[in-house]
Amino acid sequence: MLGEQLGEEIGEITGRRVLPSVGPPKVEVSFQTHGTLLGMHETNVGTYITVTRSDGTMFGEGQGVVMTEDGGMASWHGQGVGRFTGQGSAMAWRGAAYYQTTSPQLARLNNVVGVYEFATDAGGKTESTVYEWK
Repeated sequence: MLGEQLGEEIGEITGRRVLPSVGPPKVEVSFQTHGTLLGMHETNVGTYITVTRSDGTMFGEGQGVVMTEDGGMASWHGQGVGRFTGQGSAMAWRGAAYYQTTSPQLARLNNVVGVYEFATDAGGKTESTVYEWK
């Protein structure tokens, strides 16, 4: 069951790189976003690796760091499933993120699973929303 919205962000893809692969293609994608998390203004920098699955969907796994304006910091690790939306390279992702922090202002994140919607458009712009999974 979805709980409260934890945050939302907008940003952009900052880099793409094709990785060596024996099987399906692997692509590394880096991004930077800004928005709010637990009501605080933040910047999120992350990288994820996508693997194409036999049905045409993608599996992605990534990590990153969220930094608040007042110096709080949390790391995250996430996994998700993505699909092309039919508008060029635009994609829609759904997945889960797990946070770890020693920052008192972000400590609540240590006790939640975040479920997210992450979208990219054909030009590399991103937007995302994360909710608590109860």
